[in-house]
Amino acid sequence: MADLAFLWHMHQPDYRHPDSGEFLLPWVFLHSIKDYTDMAAHLERHPNVRCTVNFVPVLLDQIEDYAEQFEQGQWRDPLLRIADAADPEQLGQADRDWLLDMAFRCHAPTMLEPFAPYRRLRDLLDFVRAHDGNGLNYLSGAYFADLATWYLLAWCGESLRRSGTVIPKLMAKGSAFTFEDRQALLAELGQAISNIIPRYRTLAERGQVELSCTPGTHPLAPLMIDFNSAREALPDCPLPAAPEYPGGRSRVEAHLLAAKESHSRRFKQAPAGLWPAEGALSMPFLKQVAEAGFGWTASSQGVLRHSVGDSARTSVAWQAPEEIPGDITLFFRNEHLSDLIGFEYAKWHGRDAAQHFMTELKALHLQDDRNLIPVFLDGENAWEYYPYNGWYFFSDLYDALSKNPGIRTVTLSEAAASQHDRRARLPRLTAGSWVFGTLSTWIGNPDKNRAWEMLCDIKQCADRALDSERMSDETRHDVLRRLAICESSDWFWWLGDYNSPQSVACFDMLFRENLKALYRLLNLPLAASLDHPISTGGGAPESGGTMRRAT
Repeated sequence: MADLAFLWHMHQPDYRHPDSGEFLLPWVFLHSIKDYTDMAAHLERHPNVRCTVNFVPVLLDQIEDYAEQFEQGQWRDPLLRIADAADPEQLGQADRDWLLDMAFRCHAPTMLEPFAPYRRLRDLLDFVRAHDGNGLNYLSGAYFADLATWYLLAWCGESLRRSGTVIPKLMAKGSAFTFEDRQALLAELGQAISNIIPRYRTLAERGQVELSCTPGTHPLAPLMIDFNSAREALPDCPLPAAPEYPGGRSRVEAHLLAAKESHSRRFKQAPAGLWPAEGALSMPFLKQVAEAGFGWTASSQGVLRHSVGDSARTSVAWQAPEEIPGDITLFFRNEHLSDLIGFEYAKWHGRDAAQHFMTELKALHLQDDRNLIPVFLDGENAWEYYPYNGWYFFSDLYDALSKNPGIRTVTLSEAAASQHDRRARLPRLTAGSWVFGTLSTWIGNPDKNRAWEMLCDIKQCADRALDSERMSDETRHDVLRRLAICESSDWFWWLGDYNSPQSVACFDMLFRENLKALYRLLNLPLAASLDHPISTGGGAPESGGTMRRAT
C-alpha cells in the first residue's frame, strides 16, 4: 500500500497598516470565506481522507482580527465598512475610489463572467470610464452597495453557497440589495470566519488532520542567517551590499518560538512538524529547526536534486545529515503531482482531473507499493482558477481516495513513523526553496537587494536601542513585533520587474510603511529614501486580484 501525504499550506502576509491597523487589502478575509472554509468542508465531507494543513501565525492573527471586527461591529477593512453602510449615498470619496479599484480583482473567467449581474456592474463602470472624465460622479450609492455585495458573493466558497440560505438567495436576487440584505450577508460571513480556527482544531482533535506551522511572520530563514546561502544553488547570485542580516540566527529562533507558542495556544497542542516559509531550507536553519524540537520538516524536489542529484527520490523520507542533532525527518514534495493540481487541473473537467491524478498515483504505487507520495502546495491560491472553486475536483478526488484500497492518505507525522526505518541519509543539504530549488525569488534582483539593505539598516538601529535599559517592556514588545513583520518574506517576493506593477507598488508601500513605523518606535528620524518606491518597474498587470504564486 502506498502512502499519499497531502500538505496544504495556508499563508497571507500582514495587510494591516502599522499605524491605523486598517486592512489595506482584503485578501485574508476573501480567502477565508472562499478557501479556508471550502478546504475544511471537503475534509469534513470525507472523514476517511487524512492530510496535513499548515497555518502561518501571521495569518491566524489576522483571521482573529476579522472575527473581533464582526464581534464588535467596528470595521478595519474598507470592504466590510462599505458593505455595512446604512446609506451608501453618504460613502466618502476614499471608500468609493477604494471599491472601484478593488472590486473586480478576481479571476474573471471563473469568478465574474458566470454572474450576469456582476458583469453588468463591470460593464457599466467600463462604459462610464470610457466617456466623460466626470462620469464616475453619476454612479449612485445603489451601484456601490451592489458592487460591494457582489464582490463578497463572488469570493464566497462553494461550501457557503451550498449550505447557507442568505448567499444563494442574494445571488438569485442579483441586484438592488438592501441594507438588510447586506447585514444578513455579513452576519453569515462573520460566522464563517469565526469558525475557521475551531473547525480545523476539531479536525485535528479527531485525528483526521495534522496541523503544522511556519515560523512567525513567514521569514526567509536561510537568508536571514546567511545571504551567501543564495549562492549554494545559484553561484552567481548578486547579493546585497550588507555582509549579513545582523543577528539573523537569534531572529530565526524568535520566529520558531513564536510559531510554537501560537500553535499551542490556538490548537491546544504543540506542533510536531514545521513547513518552512517557501519550503526554504539550509543547513544552519535545519539545525535550528531540529534544536527547536520539531520531528519533521520539508522542502521541494528541486532542493533534493541540488543536494543529492537527479536520481534522488521523493518517494522515501530522508534522514537529516549527520551533523544535524536529533532524529528529524525530511520530506521533499513530488513536484510533478503537486504542480498538476496547482497549475494544470484547473483547465480540466473535475472528474477527468481526479481520474488522471489517480492514474498517476497508481503508476507510482506499481513501482513500489511502499512508496510515499508527498504532494505539497498552497491551500488557497489555485482554486479561483478552477470552476466552482475546485468543488467537483475535490469531491471526485477525495471520493476516489476514500474508496481505493491501494492508496492510504496519511499525515506527515504518520508518514515519518512508517518511513522511519526506510529513510535514506541525506549526505548534505543545498540551500534552496520550492521555487526553482533556489532562493532567487527573494534576493539577487536590485530591488530585492535594496530592500534587504534597508532592513539591515533598521535592524542595526533596533539592536542598539534594544540593548538600552531605558526602553520600556511595552516598547520593546512593539519593536520586536514590528521587526518581525518587516522580516516577512513576502516583501521580497513581490519586488522585481516580473510582477504586476499594481501588486509591486502595494507591497513596496506596505514594506516601507512598516519600516517607517519601526523608525518611529525607535524615536529615530525617517530616512528620506522611505518616501520613495524601492521598485524600479513592474511587468504586465495581472487579470486577477492576487498573483498566482509559483506554488
